[in-house]
Amino acid sequence: MKTQNFTTTISVDQTPQEVFAAINNVRGWWSGHIEGDTDKPGAEFTYRYQDVHRSTQKITELTPGKRVVWHVVDSYLSFLNDKSEWNGSDIIFEISPKEGKTELRFTHMGLIPEFECYGTCSNAWGMLINGSLRKLITTGKSQPDAFATRSA
Repeated sequence: MKTQNFTTTISVDQTPQEVFAAINNVRGWWSGHIEGDTDKPGAEFTYRYQDVHRSTQKITELTPGKRVVWHVVDSYLSFLNDKSEWNGSDIIFEISPKEGKTELRFTHMGLIPEFECYGTCSNAWGMLINGSLRKLITTGKSQPDAFATRSA
């Protein structure tokens, strides 16, 4: 039986390099407070959104125009029984040219339907990837607060 990690895919007209740059501009598409570098191999950054979500990601892979991987080294999700449910999971962005466009395949490896967070977290990721990140990629304009406004 195959584990179903959360995945969503978008296609855009921009180049793989433009998509890669937008992903690494985390402050441009992810609401909340971010400390640390989000665009250097081996760097760690911490994300905080109010008292609801805190997570520290280590950038374990950064292949220009192709792939970005963050390993969640620590997390706290206040609305879950297991508040550290994301610990040890990987957040993966795979970029590839496809049919004249650039495809971005996002996977949160370890975010599976059996987890309490799956419904809420997959909805949030869907809005972030298909909304805020897509807008940053296609317009070059940051809109990180759009998610916070919708989820408030």
